[in-house]
Amino acid sequence: MNKRYFLLAGLLLLATITMQSCLDYDDPGDELGVGSVIVDTEHYIGNVDDIPYLNQPTEEGVKKAIETLDTELGQITTGQYNMRGGKEGGTPAGHAYQRQYSLGPDLYAQYFVLPHKDFMYGSQTSTYNVSAEFNSGPLGAYTMAKNAFMPLLHHPMVDSIPEIKAITLLYYCIIAQENADLSGPFTYFEDKQNSESPFEYNTVRDIYYGIVENIDTIVNCLNHYPKRPQWYKDLLNPVIKKRMKTNAYNIDGETLDSYVRLANSLKLRMAMHIVKVEPATAKRWAEEAVASGVIENTEQQHGIYPTSFQHPFIEIAGWQGDLRISASFESLLMSLRHPYAEYLFLKNGHDIVNRVTGELTPAGTRLCGIRSGVLVGDGQIYALNMRQGYSNYDAALIGRVQPPLYFIKWAEVDFLRAEGALRGWNMDGRAQFFYERGIDNAYLEYSKRVNRGQYKQLVEDYKKQKTPWKDENGNPYVNVDPIGDGPDWESVTKIGVAWDDSEENEIKLEKIITQKYLALFPLSTEAWTELRRTGYPKLFPVLNTDDGDGSIEQGDMIRRIPWVPTDPIAIEMVETTGIPALGGEDLQATRLWWDTPDESNF
Repeated sequence: MNKRYFLLAGLLLLATITMQSCLDYDDPGDELGVGSVIVDTEHYIGNVDDIPYLNQPTEEGVKKAIETLDTELGQITTGQYNMRGGKEGGTPAGHAYQRQYSLGPDLYAQYFVLPHKDFMYGSQTSTYNVSAEFNSGPLGAYTMAKNAFMPLLHHPMVDSIPEIKAITLLYYCIIAQENADLSGPFTYFEDKQNSESPFEYNTVRDIYYGIVENIDTIVNCLNHYPKRPQWYKDLLNPVIKKRMKTNAYNIDGETLDSYVRLANSLKLRMAMHIVKVEPATAKRWAEEAVASGVIENTEQQHGIYPTSFQHPFIEIAGWQGDLRISASFESLLMSLRHPYAEYLFLKNGHDIVNRVTGELTPAGTRLCGIRSGVLVGDGQIYALNMRQGYSNYDAALIGRVQPPLYFIKWAEVDFLRAEGALRGWNMDGRAQFFYERGIDNAYLEYSKRVNRGQYKQLVEDYKKQKTPWKDENGNPYVNVDPIGDGPDWESVTKIGVAWDDSEENEIKLEKIITQKYLALFPLSTEAWTELRRTGYPKLFPVLNTDDGDGSIEQGDMIRRIPWVPTDPIAIEMVETTGIPALGGEDLQATRLWWDTPDESNF
């Protein structure tokens, strides 16, 4: 009996010593900066999910880690740019941004329509036309960002600077969430292992749960930062200021509070996505996120701020007419008399002649949106294609107001909290408060440049509108196609803007999501997700859905971007693991895990 006792005690002591050797960062002779254990760096496989923030690194070890990881730290910046239209280490720019957004999600959210079909790297005949050249754009952004982040996340020395690891993992979580919501399952767990040949697609549910588990660890790590010694902060703060480009106000100094709030805001966003499929989990995640702290002001927002480069919109506008606003967006803006209709979008730039009646719509007369799904023609210039005369955004204004390419915006968080409060969750406030504050701060402009636009001057009157606009005869706004392709379309927007506590919850939700849709512009990935989840805002049906892969019924919308693999290995992956994880065929009409066919939102 005593021998067994001493044997167990000895084993316990040995285990304790071994564990301590793995956790002890105070060894001044540690050349790797990862403790006293010798690490085979050539064959080292890091644990991305483990962030050892309770360990106490040495000053020498931290300096060594920062010096050694200089290349990998530079890749963090590259990855952030990749998330919003950057490539090859550059800042966001036109071509990459266009492939990531303009040729897919921008069209699916019905912010924009392509006025022509021919591009230098492919052709797209209508909104839902399946194009192998363009379908890969959003996935390519994820892949580039993932490839930029993983070398640092798997380097043995990154555990000496766990806050850097946590923020980098947070960026990966954001792009992984966006990727899962675009096409569905992907090789998430193998990607996190930095596998050279990933094969196993993971379900959207497993990806979501994996991301939230990471978020909780990230928040714990970053909340521990204020307890660090000053020498540690003095070493890390310049690295964060130099390498992390997503917060214009940059470093919090003694805390990393804005990154904590970014992580919790992502958790809140994901909670709302799953409200119809797992309502209890959604409520728990949302309340945990708010209790831990979400974005509460403009200084806590995160995105890529174009203070040293131009927003990609400016470059795209300089090309030969690649984007025009959709008829749905036109109708929504005009029905609600939204401030953007007054100053952000331009009236038609050329005369447009009705091909049936010959009626002329003179240049500068009205907002003119193209109907989503229309079979666009040839011609990148007005002389060949009258649709080039339809309305676009004001590129000069974009240059003045410098809109950030947001990851998560304060207004989005407020609309999330408004919906949560509407559902009876503890969001630390009432739905009306968050709804109205969300509208107040929904502007596109960089907060330091907001006075260069007109949003702040127009928003108070905008919020007071109880009903959508009607003419002197009581008729609603009507979309008239100036070319004459099809009959006039009466606005489907039947709600106003002003909050009314007496209205039923479904109407209140429609108001919340409609205003969120406007606030998100131009982040079409999230706008399209919310459109699929809730059915709001109400938009015109997309024409010519049979120009897609044949799976979408007329009147329905695209539910996902299909993978459309071309090489034998990718085809085998999709057939073997992708289709089972998706739970349906690789088609545009196949719904993702959180996208339930139940029309009721409550």
